[in-house]
Amino acid sequence: MSDNSFGKLFRVTTWGESHGPSIGCVVDGVPPMLPITEEDLQVYLDQRKPGQNRFTTQRKEPDQVKIMSGVFEGVTTGTPISLVIENKDQRSKDYGDIKDKYRPGHADFTYIEKYGIRDYRGGGRSSARETAMRVAAGGVARKILGENIKITGAMVQMGEKKINPENWDDELISQNPFWCPDAKMVPEWEKYLDQIRKSGSSIGAVIEVRASGVPAGLGAPIYGKLDGDLAAAMMSINAVKGVEIGAGFGSAALTGEENADQIRMKDDKPNFQSNHAGGILGGISSGQDVIVRFAVKPTSSILTPRDTVDRHGKETEILTKGRHDPCVGIRAVPIGEAMMACVLADHLMRHKAQCE
Repeated sequence: MSDNSFGKLFRVTTWGESHGPSIGCVVDGVPPMLPITEEDLQVYLDQRKPGQNRFTTQRKEPDQVKIMSGVFEGVTTGTPISLVIENKDQRSKDYGDIKDKYRPGHADFTYIEKYGIRDYRGGGRSSARETAMRVAAGGVARKILGENIKITGAMVQMGEKKINPENWDDELISQNPFWCPDAKMVPEWEKYLDQIRKSGSSIGAVIEVRASGVPAGLGAPIYGKLDGDLAAAMMSINAVKGVEIGAGFGSAALTGEENADQIRMKDDKPNFQSNHAGGILGGISSGQDVIVRFAVKPTSSILTPRDTVDRHGKETEILTKGRHDPCVGIRAVPIGEAMMACVLADHLMRHKAQCE
């Protein structure tokens, strides 16, 4: 299997399967002398790990990360950083009844078509379990970005229920199980998702990730666009089916006058009057907040029977037992933050290599 790496100067390669003994990644290109500990990375993994409330999968994984290389006496050495997390709570027997059936919405059919074999235990390599290592790598990326660049993710829509952007409160995001920045929407989502969960179904979501303090100049025209790499990074997350930057698809309904982010002077510097561009112009950061949203489809593993076929061509039905997220978008928030951090770190290093 190819294509398990992303990034150019800051490069991440992940490995492992959902029900294997462990998962891991190698982070290459990290500058030397950066202070970093396992505790620095664990804080982000604790945000993503499963089983923290009734609205996520009840698989119990401590997700304790171990630094295996690239760090000596508390600082990076400039050599590859290897990170490992052991899988502790696999229940492979949950998948025995469906090992020959194709789950609608999953990658079962396409994996068989491409490789002729698949790990049916939780989806193997296609499982969102892999994203734990992206979050760990994102912790390393944040060390490169420093404290001046702040990355904040939130869920802004569950099903058809959207937040009111005017109610956005950063402080609220970490105080509820939905990463919701709108206090009025929290109880409504709670009631809504309880109904979805008890019915054995699932629902989709939209996640927004903002990065403030990003300097102007990151990215390059044409094939090295910052928004192009961000879109690719977010689309690589399991279950993501759409990405938009700034006003995104909404810009199609705007006039040229409405969409143009007008500029005036403030404190002897150009100051944008709006941010429909999402902080990126011509593939290069403008110094405004970089804003990305991505749509996460409903979890495909549900208890409602669905029509399918098996690998022998026989028509049948399937329902997926096991422990699954009724709204996988909830745990996608720290993953989106991590991918934002990795892309920005890569582009920051690329910018410094050429222009500083």
